Amino acid sequence: MAQMKMQEAINDALRVELARDPDVLIFGEDVGRNGGVFRVTTDLQQEFGEERVFDTPLAESGIVGLAIGLGTQGFRPVAEIQFIGFIFEALDSIAVQAPRLRYRSGGRYHAPLTIRAPFGAGVKPPELHGDSLEGLLAQTPGIKVVVPSNPYDAKGLLLSAIRENDPVFFLEHLKLYFSIKGEVPEGDYTVPIGKANVVREGSDVSIFSYGAMVHTSLKAAEMIEKERGAKVEVVDLRTISPLDTETIVESVKKTGRAVVVQEAQKSAGIAAELIAQINEQAILQLEAPVKRVTGPDTVLAFPQIEEEWLPSPKRVVDALNEVLDF
Repeated sequence: MAQMKMQEAINDALRVELARDPDVLIFGEDVGRNGGVFRVTTDLQQEFGEERVFDTPLAESGIVGLAIGLGTQGFRPVAEIQFIGFIFEALDSIAVQAPRLRYRSGGRYHAPLTIRAPFGAGVKPPELHGDSLEGLLAQTPGIKVVVPSNPYDAKGLLLSAIRENDPVFFLEHLKLYFSIKGEVPEGDYTVPIGKANVVREGSDVSIFSYGAMVHTSLKAAEMIEKERGAKVEVVDLRTISPLDTETIVESVKKTGRAVVVQEAQKSAGIAAELIAQINEQAILQLEAPVKRVTGPDTVLAFPQIEEEWLPSPKRVVDALNEVLDF
């Protein structure tokens, strides 16, 4: 297996699927000759031609509208929104058109489209570039929302997403593009959408997280084991809509305590939904209330104070101590 950064693994997934399926098309702002802002689509236009990998005008509503139309005609479009903070112009297409197409047409039409977008802080992005807006997407019925935390999952989940017959929003954390490296199989393989992954076994408390916060959670798990010998289980959600409630509940029943870590603001987010699911299905197994570690309910801080805004391993450790000492 090759060692790849996440950016390289996503590029490899797109190359595999372009070669495998002639109906796959990739488009967005600067994805062609430039290879995208983060070079995720590097060399794909040169290899597969301008009819299959092409640039669009700076119009997010047009990008997603085009993807929906192409999907109804048998294509499998992969549309890139340059940064997640730019999706508001396209929300009508994302939330009202694409996910309702199968329902409205009685199964006659599908929207087999994948929308890719970078998101997240930790690299001091400018305003609107590093927001975490996954909560908006996850509350929309009919859209699957995928957030990989490592190169292996990124490639396998993207291949699964492109082959889905309904819309998938594929979120790529800015900080992980070049900072995380791992073994990635060559060629074709898939990781199932909707299935979480236990990345660290433990017996005393569970952490549930996704994206870059998985790595923050793993650091916190190591810190608290050194400090007090607690065995922390870390579960990478991988897909935040739908949530893998089976794996979540099994982990809670095993450890009896839980902390949920998300980068997004606290209110009305994925963490809140996950805690509700735990309360509905496993409250009698809990030895302590479930804690959340999140960003504050403000806009993402300017780069100068970004680190103060983001959840840190220390904040996660503090939450773990609270539930362990309850």
